[in-house]
Amino acid sequence: MARTVDSPAHRPREIPVTQDVPDRRLGRLAGRIAVIGGAGSVGPGWGNGRATAVVFAREGATVHLADRDEEALEVTARQIRDEGGSAHTAVLDVTEPAAVRDYFARCESLAGRIDVLVNNVGGSRPGGAVDLGLEDWDSQLRTNLTSAFLACKYVVPIMRRGGGGSIVNTASASGLRWTGAAQVGYAAAKAAVIQLSRVSAVEYAPDGIRVNTVVPGQLHTPMVEARLAGQRAGGDVARLLAQRQARIPLGFMGDGRDTAYAALFLACDEARFVTGTEIVVDGGMTARCD
Repeated sequence: MARTVDSPAHRPREIPVTQDVPDRRLGRLAGRIAVIGGAGSVGPGWGNGRATAVVFAREGATVHLADRDEEALEVTARQIRDEGGSAHTAVLDVTEPAAVRDYFARCESLAGRIDVLVNNVGGSRPGGAVDLGLEDWDSQLRTNLTSAFLACKYVVPIMRRGGGGSIVNTASASGLRWTGAAQVGYAAAKAAVIQLSRVSAVEYAPDGIRVNTVVPGQLHTPMVEARLAGQRAGGDVARLLAQRQARIPLGFMGDGRDTAYAALFLACDEARFVTGTEIVVDGGMTARCD
């Protein structure tokens, strides 16, 4: 079940000021109600969900934030509130159907509508078809695909009642290309997220609901230090960063802010004629032939 968070149980981790999100405040989401899943972060810095939450709040949205990590969620919310923004938080397992259904019902009850949904939950496990266990395969599909499906399932009726909305699903370049490591469960799930968005975009277009996908490439997010370096480089963060950067034609790695600004475009009225498509945020990596 989702659990509303009124105050942090302990002091949250700080976001390094050196990794600040540019404070543009153009008001592109002024008055909008946005729900962002996976709005915490696995470590200090700008994960995709945290950056998206802060950017959306700075653009005028009232943000409803969900994550299974209460401490990380509260860091994000405090950043927004300290800047004068409005954030509501709930601890939520996005793979539990009843919890997701009840969460969206509470959001609608509190706000009256939902204008924007960003599905940002995800995480990878290493292993190809032979090495990945069946339990891990099932877990990868639940975390990366079923979470997006459930959120779409329960938000679409709310958006219909409100006259439309924008859904932004987060996939991965791994759903498009081999990105340097066998992670078949993650890759298959993220490829399916892209098609989930396309099918939903066509079906719900008559309701004024746009559905698109942001496809991040190999970004330098807190996930690198927290998990990926241990999985792929024996804990050597510098070596993993060098390997990832070598694949990027632009010669540098983006971070969660780049994902956030792509999601912002798809969420706001500037993208009123954009649905059923993807924005690939990867520095040109998936355009390479090697």
